[in-house]
Amino acid sequence: MDHFSPVDFSNVDVTGGFWAQKQALIRDVTIFAVRDRFADTGRFQAFECGWTEGSDLPRPHYFWDSDIAKWLESAAYLLQKAPNDALQQQVEQVIDLIEAHQSPDGYFNIFHTVVEPENRFRVRDHHELYCLGHLIEAAVAYYNATGRDRLIQILDRYIDLVIRVFCVEHSAGFETPGHEEIELALFKLYRLRGERKYLKLAMFFLNERGKKNENDIGWCNERYNQSHLPVRQQHTAEGHSVRACYLYSAMADAAKETGDRELFEACRDLFDDIVTKKMYITGGIGSSHHGEAFTVAYDLPNDTAYAETCASIALAMFADRMKEIDLDAKYADTVERALYNGVLAGLSLDGKAFFYENPLEINLADHTRHTSVRDGDRLPITQRLEVFGCSCCPPNVTRWYASLGNSVCSVGENTVCVHQFLPCRVQLPDGAVLTMETNYPHDGKVRLYLDGAKGQRLLVRVPGWCKNAAFSVPVRINRGYAELTADSEHFTLDIDFPMQPVFYHANPAVRADAGKCALMRGPIVYCLEGIDNDGALFDLRVDTAGAATLRFDAQMGANVITLPAEKSCAAASPLYFCDDVPREKTTTAFIPYYAFANRGEADMAVWFRTLGA
Repeated sequence: MDHFSPVDFSNVDVTGGFWAQKQALIRDVTIFAVRDRFADTGRFQAFECGWTEGSDLPRPHYFWDSDIAKWLESAAYLLQKAPNDALQQQVEQVIDLIEAHQSPDGYFNIFHTVVEPENRFRVRDHHELYCLGHLIEAAVAYYNATGRDRLIQILDRYIDLVIRVFCVEHSAGFETPGHEEIELALFKLYRLRGERKYLKLAMFFLNERGKKNENDIGWCNERYNQSHLPVRQQHTAEGHSVRACYLYSAMADAAKETGDRELFEACRDLFDDIVTKKMYITGGIGSSHHGEAFTVAYDLPNDTAYAETCASIALAMFADRMKEIDLDAKYADTVERALYNGVLAGLSLDGKAFFYENPLEINLADHTRHTSVRDGDRLPITQRLEVFGCSCCPPNVTRWYASLGNSVCSVGENTVCVHQFLPCRVQLPDGAVLTMETNYPHDGKVRLYLDGAKGQRLLVRVPGWCKNAAFSVPVRINRGYAELTADSEHFTLDIDFPMQPVFYHANPAVRADAGKCALMRGPIVYCLEGIDNDGALFDLRVDTAGAATLRFDAQMGANVITLPAEKSCAAASPLYFCDDVPREKTTTAFIPYYAFANRGEADMAVWFRTLGA
């Protein structure tokens, strides 16, 4: 196994371009939009533990702790980059409430304190350990931002209780979490504090999973929460896709910390199973709303795609960890795919609304075809919402993009790795400085300055979409990374990743995409939307050999691509006819997939037919 360490986002200053604009949106708009909606729905007030049966307060849900925890983590990341007294005070107020309502034995969970105290640690799918995990991640982030460890101290008492109940007494109603998360959080805390009890508890939950049937949910089996096999015997991605990739992230953490080769090989197989058989071109995973889950290989329907925003984030988390122990460009390629597409589509352009599900096709007619029954087909919503009943995705988006710098660079022995491309200044651990200048993703030209690293090896990812990268010095390509050595203290490298529209086909086993193409330019997946195409998407035949024109759209923050096409003009024909279908030439406009559903309801399609198809 390789052994690289990511450069912490606190040492990565995004200096401009696409991601500086998105991070500003998160900092100035989204973090407060999420806070306000969580206040409206009673999530913040629930931490006062004042709900009683029959009261006017909203009844807390068992995952509300995690919603606020992810908001706290997001706020901590923003505070680490830019101090904000008002935002910090809001975080401190929540910590005050947690401290005030923590049980004497260390326990803290809103739902099981005020709604079902008798079921504490009795119901596996009630997310207690999941909520604790997100609180741990928030505590680590807040300590890194402020140096304040009060929340860590509070949660340390809770962790001691978990160790006693699960590892010593075995008195809980289950052995391992129903929703994984605490495992990867414990690795973060272990790396911060160095206390082996955190590592031992994380490994306990990993090693116990799948040893016996713990399923307590009547409508699913053990695959749903990855309990069907011990973790080292899991080689295909199964069940709830967010739970799965949180587990796989923790497995990768464990493999790195312990050198466990068997765990690493399981992680490698799980990743390959996802990206070669179960991932949408957008980086979405979990194709079915039944269990928000992986199904079988190549089952990737477009109009009913679940592709939860959190699942794309979880996949990127898993891929980011894998690149540190198995340096192959396929991992950072997957992070990039999710960053620009599957995750970004979950956020509206104004930063205030979200998708939980991210379909790859919308046909509005399908939403109105059942005229005589109350319940029609289940289809994803067509417009983003500001908050959901299960609102895990909004604060997951804010924490992911606020800490985006974690994905940019890694360091190893006398080695610097560049994984993602954006204008930034990176302070490396040995004192060297990497500066990146680029207009990526709008074009593929990148200039790297490496100061103070003469003699160091530099590894630069060649994106999987690029087939003819050019470097200003000779390089050797190994597993998708260009390798060279900085030959001066002030080393400059110019790179060109030529960027043009490219048409992709799906594996023939993906029935939904048979005979169709999808369009990408650089890392961005494009789609057709009815607003730009006279509402007629599904009859269009795009000319893939035609000349493409690009027009930058400031609202979308990216280029719109126009291509020649044909459409039929037989709308007044009989229902069925044997004559040739008359067709007329037209043009069609493609917008970035992440920007769909921002201008009102409309048909949308990622996959489309081409001339001759």
